[in-house]
Amino acid sequence: MVFLNTILLARNRGPDEFWRKRRIFKLAAHFRGRRRNCYSVAVRYVHRALVYATKGRRLKKADAAQLWEQRVTAACEELGFRYPLLREALARMNILLNRKTLADLAVWEPRTFKSLVNLSWKKASEDGLAGVADLGSPPPGVITRGMLK
Repeated sequence: MVFLNTILLARNRGPDEFWRKRRIFKLAAHFRGRRRNCYSVAVRYVHRALVYATKGRRLKKADAAQLWEQRVTAACEELGFRYPLLREALARMNILLNRKTLADLAVWEPRTFKSLVNLSWKKASEDGLAGVADLGSPPPGVITRGMLK
């Protein structure tokens, strides 16, 4: 493209402007009113929406972790055990399960979760962890490696 003077050269921004605006308008496609149609307004609202989306991804992970914790705590209380004690006893037995797995076991495999609680109850009473005395005696029929020695 040949420009006859510098004013015409300065006014031309080329194809880059079209694609830059198009990207913003695509992100603003679901907005209403001028937020969708007017570029200068759309830019502000698109940037704000992207900030909210970034925060939302972090909040989603935090909400999931809180839900898992709540499910495992509820399942432990149902069986008369405490969640921090369960985590400590499982770690001492080298059973390394994360919160999501424990929550899935508590919801979908309650018998398996109960057996884990029984094992950790026995281990906690063997090791004399703090807070075991007020729980009472461990359930019968549980044998751990420490008992075999």
